Amino acid sequence: MAGTSSPAFPPVDEQLVALRKGVVDLLVEADLRRKLERSRANGKPLRVKVGFDPSAPDIHLGHTVLMRKMKCFQDLGHDVLFVIGDFTGLIGDPTGRSKTRPQLTREALEKNAETYKTQAFKILNPEKTIVEFNSRWLGALGSEGFVRLAAQYNVARMLERRDFKERYERGESIRMHEFLYPLAQAYDSVFLQADVELGGTDQLFNLNVGRDIMPEYGLEPQVVMTTPLLVGLDGSEKMSKSLGNQIGVEDPPREMFGKVMSLSDDLMWSYYTLLTDLSAAQVEAIRQQVGKGELHPKRAKADLARRLVTDFHSAAAAAEAEAEFERIFAAGGVPDEIDERALPAGERAGWLPRVLVTLGAAASNGEAKRLLRGGGVYVDGERVQDENHELSPPGPYLLQVGKRRFFRVRFE
Repeated sequence: MAGTSSPAFPPVDEQLVALRKGVVDLLVEADLRRKLERSRANGKPLRVKVGFDPSAPDIHLGHTVLMRKMKCFQDLGHDVLFVIGDFTGLIGDPTGRSKTRPQLTREALEKNAETYKTQAFKILNPEKTIVEFNSRWLGALGSEGFVRLAAQYNVARMLERRDFKERYERGESIRMHEFLYPLAQAYDSVFLQADVELGGTDQLFNLNVGRDIMPEYGLEPQVVMTTPLLVGLDGSEKMSKSLGNQIGVEDPPREMFGKVMSLSDDLMWSYYTLLTDLSAAQVEAIRQQVGKGELHPKRAKADLARRLVTDFHSAAAAAEAEAEFERIFAAGGVPDEIDERALPAGERAGWLPRVLVTLGAAASNGEAKRLLRGGGVYVDGERVQDENHELSPPGPYLLQVGKRRFFRVRFE
């Protein structure tokens, strides 16, 4: 019967409570309410679009903030469009960039995309996720289509974007292809006829370009929703592999658990809000327990760590990681299983920054030096902060990096 609510969708107010959790921008809530009411009336799910450019091979917990909001829409019965930007990735998103982003090869993008899909399904339901590659429609658009697309927006509006405005005012280069990025992302929404597009707060401009041009194609404007950028382990910068402050979704259980335990007590609450399925009311209840002294912050943090390891590995792996953490760090012990490495001997082979990079404990010599200066490296139980320190072959040496990673190293 027309106008009868579909049992497939919860009441609109209930949906809005779940969808607002952890959201910064919601443009426009009245539009979202109207779309949700219409979907309940006609039994048709909303089309919720999120784009990811596979610019790096691995996903960290910062990426999963958006994925959890995607899953929230899935759990409410709506269709999620996981758009892999194999075309837009060739342009390179200028968001947050003070200079032009290097363009990736198609081979690198395709390889990274496969990894993204595998890792994303640790959060998303693969049976309820529609995976699209935007080269399918952007590649077919052709030069005439791009000219028509570019005609839908003007340069003055494009220069309102902070990244472009600051570079323009400093007299720094802005390449023409960079203007195409937000337009190409907007056309994704046009082609897919998105009802909602999700993104991080740094994507607000790009998302609004899609909202602006959709009526030019005879479509209802999409609703725009943004989520916060997850702060990394350093407590100050957004989570990023290049900054070495990330927790990877494929980090081993013990390492993931230990990294979460290294969070500050204050930062823990944003992780509870953005990375768990707990409601805002449930998170606040835990916070009040800690505030009243009824629950120790360390216990709350361990509960968070166990939840996250369970999500990405298993409950058994989480329990084992917690027991190992308590045994090592509460009792000051050393794990039973230590990564054993035989490194090639040679000139300056034992230079500690180089050793840390070879072990994968640091991404670069610069990062290794920062770890040393920060007091996070121990050799045979002694803290080493000298970035010129050298290990004399043949060893062995017991290296500890941070609180969680142990290596037994010898030179051959």
